[in-house]
Amino acid sequence: MAPKLKHRWSVGHNYLTGITFGAWCKLLAQNRFRISPAYFHRAAFITVASVMNSVFAGIETMRFGKAITQSQITRPPLFVLGHWRSGTTFLHELLAQDTAQFQFPNTYQVVNPYTFLTTEAVSTRAFKWMLPQTRPMDNMALKFTSPQEDEFAPLLMTLKSVYLGVSFPEATAHYDRYMTFRDVDRVEVETWKAAFLRFCKKLSLHDKRALLIKSPPHTARIRTILEMFPDARFVHIHRDPYAVFQSQRHFFDTAGWYTYLQKPDLAAVEEGMINRHETMYDAFYEDLPLIPKGRIHEVRYDDLKADPAGEIAKIYDQLSLDGYAQFAPVLEGYVDSLRGYQVNRFSTLDDPTKAMVAARWARSFEKGGYRK
Repeated sequence: MAPKLKHRWSVGHNYLTGITFGAWCKLLAQNRFRISPAYFHRAAFITVASVMNSVFAGIETMRFGKAITQSQITRPPLFVLGHWRSGTTFLHELLAQDTAQFQFPNTYQVVNPYTFLTTEAVSTRAFKWMLPQTRPMDNMALKFTSPQEDEFAPLLMTLKSVYLGVSFPEATAHYDRYMTFRDVDRVEVETWKAAFLRFCKKLSLHDKRALLIKSPPHTARIRTILEMFPDARFVHIHRDPYAVFQSQRHFFDTAGWYTYLQKPDLAAVEEGMINRHETMYDAFYEDLPLIPKGRIHEVRYDDLKADPAGEIAKIYDQLSLDGYAQFAPVLEGYVDSLRGYQVNRFSTLDDPTKAMVAARWARSFEKGGYRK
């Protein structure tokens, strides 16, 4: 019996609506134009949006192209690292309250990297209906102005991202390479780096605060990040691997359905989750010694949840970030506003799945000090 295609008719909450027409044609050709008939309407919607994006991208290049090229990133960025569903968004949101020190890419900007300087003010009002009030996989508020992971921006600019394997599950193996860039031609790596830097320069064109960047795939790209930002700082958050597994499985059963352009092989989803975790942390621990002393700090999700202000204070101290005394009242006010927030709750893992996670992610249990 074929699986039910959840949210089949939805065209919202899909990052590909920010792609340009040329890039969209290239992406389709890359996947041999294999769109499942159930998702033809999504492809049609993306096509229409891509034409408009191309028009505004041309206008934006004429208006700002030279200025973007000359834009300077003058302060060391702070990168939030961690596996999907390990608390990276919570940590990102907490740090983003320090508006005196940090700027960050928001939801609109990361899915409209070609055009946001030109279109953001108008489009965030006109297309507010496309955005759910909360994220599909949890109860966190979602707005166009919310801090968002930057992965979508270079994805749309280069078509090089592990996330494209969700949209095109038949090509998962091809796109998974872009999580670490380990087995990718150097020309492709440089193309991605150039796009990422250009996006950061656009963000910094009118705002010279330090960039606060969060994207789980960056956990596997420390060496690539240091090539671009040798003075970057990092904070890595980790969580009980069982909870990570359950939460990511929930993600694919909720948010994932808004993105598919090919019918997913549901039987392959969990194995893909397990493999990507292993690949991510192989790269992370290989690259960790490249980070200079005093430039990375580790946070446990449970500790952050129990004492957000205390854990953020430790981050500022360990990474030698200024301004915590001024930031503290703002942070405490934000933490107070979160009281009553309900996190997802999941049933206990069955014994075979629990044993599999314990065996395959043994290093994460050991490194994080979690009980199997």
